[in-house]
Amino acid sequence: MKNKENNIIYVGKAVSLKNRVRQYFQSQTNMQAKVRAMVSHIEEFEYIVTDSEMEALILENNLIKEYKPPYNILLRDDKTYPYIKITILEDYPRVIKT
Repeated sequence: MKNKENNIIYVGKAVSLKNRVRQYFQSQTNMQAKVRAMVSHIEEFEYIVTDSEMEALILENNLIKEYKPPYNILLRDDKTYPYIKITILEDYPRVIKT
């Protein structure tokens, strides 16, 4: 999400972009003040389609670290990283995220 100065103010992911956008603009009565403030600054939406949820999570994390959007507080901190484990010794390898 970008503001009128074309600055990225929030990076997020959604399985259904239509539902997520509707969530922000329908009823603001139950919304936290921070979310209401963010919505009031949204001027433009930009989106990237990914092939999997895992790819979306990694992309979201990287974009937040790169742009440091003001409304992405939790993932801006470089102290947390998602971990991925690939079980290669099993008959059917799995990808596990933490």
